[in-house]
Amino acid sequence: MSARGGESDALAMLAGLVGGKLPDEHGRFGAYGGRYVPETLVPALARLEAGVRTHLRDSQFRAELDRELREWVGRPTALTHAPNLSRRWNAQVWLKREDLAHTGAHKINNAIGQALLAQRLGAQRVVAETGAGQHGVASAAACARLGLPCTVYMGDIDMERQAPNVGRMKLLGAHVVPVTGGDRTLRAAIDEALRDWVSDPEGTYYLLGSAVGPHPYPLLVRELQAVIGREARAQFAERAGGLPDLVVACVGGGSNSIGMFHPFVGDDSVGLLGVEAGGRGPGLGDNSATLSRGSPGVLHGSYSMLLQDEHGQVQETHSVSAGLDYPGVGPEHSLLKATGRVQYVSASDDEALDALAECCRHEGILAALESAHAFAGARRWARANPGKRIVICLSGRGDKDMPTLQRTLVASGTSAPDASVPAASAGSTSAADTPS
Repeated sequence: MSARGGESDALAMLAGLVGGKLPDEHGRFGAYGGRYVPETLVPALARLEAGVRTHLRDSQFRAELDRELREWVGRPTALTHAPNLSRRWNAQVWLKREDLAHTGAHKINNAIGQALLAQRLGAQRVVAETGAGQHGVASAAACARLGLPCTVYMGDIDMERQAPNVGRMKLLGAHVVPVTGGDRTLRAAIDEALRDWVSDPEGTYYLLGSAVGPHPYPLLVRELQAVIGREARAQFAERAGGLPDLVVACVGGGSNSIGMFHPFVGDDSVGLLGVEAGGRGPGLGDNSATLSRGSPGVLHGSYSMLLQDEHGQVQETHSVSAGLDYPGVGPEHSLLKATGRVQYVSASDDEALDALAECCRHEGILAALESAHAFAGARRWARANPGKRIVICLSGRGDKDMPTLQRTLVASGTSAPDASVPAASAGSTSAADTPS
C-alpha cells in the first residue's frame, strides 16, 4: 500500500470515529476489537449491546445518570491551573481533576453508569475486577447506592500493594475475592470475573472497569468516560480561551485516556499523548508498555495490541502502578496508534515516582501513581516544546498508593523532585507565568 493510500485510510478511520460510525456493527475499530468469547456469553453480550443502544440514548436514563454524576459523583470536576509546574516546565499546565470525583478517581463515571444499566437489565448481582482498587471501590459504591450485591475479584499482589482500597471495598459492602492464580494482578482478576459471569450470564452483570474486553464494553466504557474530555474541552475554552496544544493521559487498559481523548480526536490542532508504564526497562516482563512494545492478538475477548512472546503467549508485566500493570489495551487505542492520531510513549517507574514527588512538593496534590506517568510524559514533552498549553488528566488521587510510596519515596527520604529537573529562574517572564 502506498504512503498516500495509508494516509487516506487513516483519515477515513478517524472520520468514522469522530462521526460515530466506529465501532461498526461487528464491534470493530478498524482491524481491532470484536467479540471472542465462549458461546455461553454470546446471548448475554447481545442483551448488553441492545441495552447499551437503547438506554444510553434514552432521555430518562440520561437524566438519571446526569443527576447521579452531578449530585453524587460531584461533576463537573475542576480544571485547575498548576502555576508552579507551569513555571518549572516553561509551559502552561492545567490539570483535569478526576481525583476530586467521589471515591477518588475517574472510575466512578463508568461504575455508576454501568450499575444503572445493570439495574435496567434486571441483573440480580454484579461482579467486577480491579487492579489498583479504584474500580473495585467505585463498583462497590455504585452497587451500594443502587442496592445491588457486588463481588470484586482482585489479584493478591494488588491486594497487598493497594491495601487501603481493599478495606474501602469491604466497608462499602462488597465481597472481595483474592485471586491467587495466574499473574495475581489485574489480568488474573479479569479472568476470574469472566469465569464467574460465564457461570451465570443471565442473573449476573459484569461491570468491566476499562475500555477493553468484548464488544460492546470498549464502546460502553468510552461513552461513560467521555464526560472527562467534554468537560475539559469546555472548561479550557472558558478559562484559557481556545484549545490546548496537548492533552495527556496515562494508558493501561485505557479508560481515563479514551474518555479524555475522544472529544478532542476531531481537533487537528490538539496533540494527544498517551503515557504507558515503562516499568524497569524495555525487556518483556519488565514493563506494561503495550502500545509501545506489543503486537496484535486476542485477550479477554478482544483483538488488540498485547505484550506476548514469539509463540503468542501473553506475558506477565511490571509497573510500580497497579492500575497500569496489564498486558493489553483497549482496541480504540490500538486504532488511534495505527492512524497516528495519538502518540504513545512510556515513563519508567523512577520517572513516575519523581513526577509524583514534584507534583506533591510544588502543587500540594498527591496524584495516583497511574496519573504520575502522565505527568512524567507531559514534563518530557514540555521540555522539547516550550511555551505550550498542556492539559493533563489527573485520573485519581494517590492515597491508595501510600504502602508503595512508604517503601519508595518516603523510605528513601525523597521529598523533592530529582535535581536534574530544572526550575525556571525566579525572574523568568516566560509564557508560563500567566494562565492567559
